[in-house]
Amino acid sequence: MVITDELFAAFIRCKTKSYLTATAIKTDQNEALDFRRRVLQNYRENCQRYLATKVFKGHFAGNISREILSAKQYSLIFDCVLGTEKIQSRFHALELPFAAIVKPQKYIPVRFVPAQKIEKYEKLQLAFDALVISMVLGDIPPFGRIIHGVEYKASKIDLSELITSARAIVQNISAQLSIETAPELILNDHCSSCEFKARCRQTAVEKDDLSLLSRITEKERKKLRSQGLFTVTQLSYTFRPRRRPKRFAGLTKKHNLPLQALAIREGKVHVDGKPDFALSGTPVYLDVESIPDRQFYYLIGLRISHSGNTIQHSFWADDPLQEREIWASFLETLSSLAAPQLIHYGSHEKLFLKRMKERYGIRNFRIATSIIDRPVNLLSAIFGSIYFPTYSNGLKDIARYLGFEWSDANASGLQSLHWRVEWELFRDDNLKKRLIKYNAEDCEALERVTHAVAYLCESSPRREPSANESDHVVDVSSLQRTYPQRFGPVDFAFPELEYINRAAYWDYQRSRVYVRTSPRLKKSMKSKSQASVRSCRPNKIVKLSPPRRCPRCKVTEFYKIGRYGKTVHDLRFGRSSIRRWIVNYTSHRYRCLECKATFWSRQWLSIRGKIGPNVIAYAMYQVIELKLPQRTFGLSMRELFGLDLSQAIVGRLKTTAAQIYRPAYDAILRKLSNGHLLHADETKINVAGGSGYVWVFTNLEEVAFYYTETREAEVLQTLFSTFRGVLVSDFYNAYDSMACPQQKCLIHLIRDLNEDLRKQPFNNELSKMVREFSGVMQPIVETIDRFGLKARFLRKHKRDVDQFFSQVANSDFQSEIATSYQRRFQKNRGKLFTFLDFDGIPWNNNNAEHAIKSFALLRNVVRGSSSPKGMREYAILLSICETCKYKGISFLDFLRSGRRHVSVA
Repeated sequence: MVITDELFAAFIRCKTKSYLTATAIKTDQNEALDFRRRVLQNYRENCQRYLATKVFKGHFAGNISREILSAKQYSLIFDCVLGTEKIQSRFHALELPFAAIVKPQKYIPVRFVPAQKIEKYEKLQLAFDALVISMVLGDIPPFGRIIHGVEYKASKIDLSELITSARAIVQNISAQLSIETAPELILNDHCSSCEFKARCRQTAVEKDDLSLLSRITEKERKKLRSQGLFTVTQLSYTFRPRRRPKRFAGLTKKHNLPLQALAIREGKVHVDGKPDFALSGTPVYLDVESIPDRQFYYLIGLRISHSGNTIQHSFWADDPLQEREIWASFLETLSSLAAPQLIHYGSHEKLFLKRMKERYGIRNFRIATSIIDRPVNLLSAIFGSIYFPTYSNGLKDIARYLGFEWSDANASGLQSLHWRVEWELFRDDNLKKRLIKYNAEDCEALERVTHAVAYLCESSPRREPSANESDHVVDVSSLQRTYPQRFGPVDFAFPELEYINRAAYWDYQRSRVYVRTSPRLKKSMKSKSQASVRSCRPNKIVKLSPPRRCPRCKVTEFYKIGRYGKTVHDLRFGRSSIRRWIVNYTSHRYRCLECKATFWSRQWLSIRGKIGPNVIAYAMYQVIELKLPQRTFGLSMRELFGLDLSQAIVGRLKTTAAQIYRPAYDAILRKLSNGHLLHADETKINVAGGSGYVWVFTNLEEVAFYYTETREAEVLQTLFSTFRGVLVSDFYNAYDSMACPQQKCLIHLIRDLNEDLRKQPFNNELSKMVREFSGVMQPIVETIDRFGLKARFLRKHKRDVDQFFSQVANSDFQSEIATSYQRRFQKNRGKLFTFLDFDGIPWNNNNAEHAIKSFALLRNVVRGSSSPKGMREYAILLSICETCKYKGISFLDFLRSGRRHVSVA
């Protein structure tokens, strides 16, 4: 494939662009690129006319034969193509210098560059032209010329070293074309003006490439790749929050790339430290448009916010002669303001103020020098302290994240420069209007970002992160440093790793590996395996009395046919102690002389099992109320009391206790169903083989937990079909099926409002709604604190409630989140303030949430090891335990008392 000047120009800017150009990939529609081509073509035509007037041997335009070229018939040759089978270039111009300058005469390459300043890229392209000349004619041009700027200034470029660089680049291009594989995609500064911008950007986003981060350097990127970090997400996991040393307090912070990656991954604003910025006086937002090559400032935009009003000023200069006029208009506007605070974004405006002050001064205007010398650079407040979830700290990226959009989606600083150049060529009023509008929108975007930064500086959160962090802003100092996991179950990627890990357990190695090589350890393990619960003498021996008559024929004559015994292991509670208590029961078996039937005494038949009732009571106290794991409880009983209670035995004790107290549990459900108040909530639970749900129902005295396999509303219809009191619940739709008055938990609503307001702190509609709702709730809470939950004191607030609902219903919200809350308020209008009409009805569901916390603690102990049957038993016993707490009864005393129903004595 032939290496052309176009391919060379693409390669020196971006290897990916060169590859896409060589493979004839379809380019994106790019207005800036089309404009740049038009400007370059127009400039080339002007340069040709300009140079044509200065030649002595004539000029020629178009392709020319090698013979005529060797004969040096023309002093200037425009727009010709020269090259070989491997390399060629379309020359802007070939010039034959005077003999006095170069002997013998050689054609030198000439390039036309519209910009005022010459970049290295243009010099390399000139060297490429010289390389093509040397391969065609055999002569290496010692220098070349670049015609640039509006004054057609000619700069002589020495090519001795540049040709060597150009030759090396050509070799690299040949190597790339021979491989026929796409080079590594790396986004760079040239992307903003490239025709493949959208395509490469999309590919980089799909790959989550590190080059998406605008501040990452090539050196940093290579270093991260050597560490195995190839994506932004991978980089985010390397962030470790560290406290900034005091000796660095006065130094400028560095940009933290891992923290920026973390902000992007979580989609939240991260605040590192305490950024110092505040609005004061009259904020004035400044944005300036210029032509950098000419240092010409042609448009000054000012956006002034004062007393809730916003005024936009746009000062336009047709040419450099009017620059002084727009500077004077700018100063006059500032002079008319009270305590103006000049705010800009980046260093461009600061340099503008410095140059204008040096050129034209400010002595004739009543304005403080400090306002011009020390404007507020908003980027300085953001840099190193506030990390928005954007790939760069550019004004457009941050403003778009905050919800601001430009009317022209493709508008940019580079695009505005093209518009200005084109306006100077054609004086199109539409282009002028587009520029002024673009500048005004930049000022408005700056205002949006300024308010966001001011908000973050004033109310950056200083709190511990919640378990389910969902706030819009994260304080980096509140993040806990995550170390590699040391304890707990590990999820291995391969089953072979899990097998190897099991073989490394301490118990496994001690009992299966070390015991084979250590005789002493083998002996200790053998003695331990043979050890059993120590046998103890009974504390009491009870001889059961014989029955009075035969239970079948009722005769009193029978005889003994055998002696039997039962040992019951129990506990005995003292005033300040607990001790093991063993009772040995002895009895005989009897046979009737009349009917020959065999039977036992009734006392003997009443003794079931080897575990006494106090052990059962103590076990349920430890497992249910103290949330002790069953296995741990069994080990403690073995160590303290010599009772061998395995986990299976403790499970059977739980089953026994659940059967005993099932009538009490049913009585609690009946009381709740017949009451005037019912709090309800539910939570998910993992059980062996799947998952289920545990519901909690409570009032101010009884608590009932109920296990179901699904979250359907059938449980409510089954248990509380006769309930006609007030149901207090959250906003789960299943509760709406209850045919009774309902009070939705306002705490849930307040938390939702606050969470969404945190996510969208600059949503004025949502902010206004939350403020009005708070204004309704605060007086109600004050009344409750003073008089309690009494309807005769609370009904006076119904008028404010009705006004709030009317305002929400009649508002025309534009944001999606505010509209959703409008629908939510309208849907639940009859269920949000029901407590105003009833005595003793709370406005929140804290009773149910408090009750369900006890189950959450128990759930952490169970950890999915229980079956659905076991969860129902836990629900019965936990209901008894929590009801005892609500009634002020000791759960252990209740279990030991032998009572079957929970009631206050």
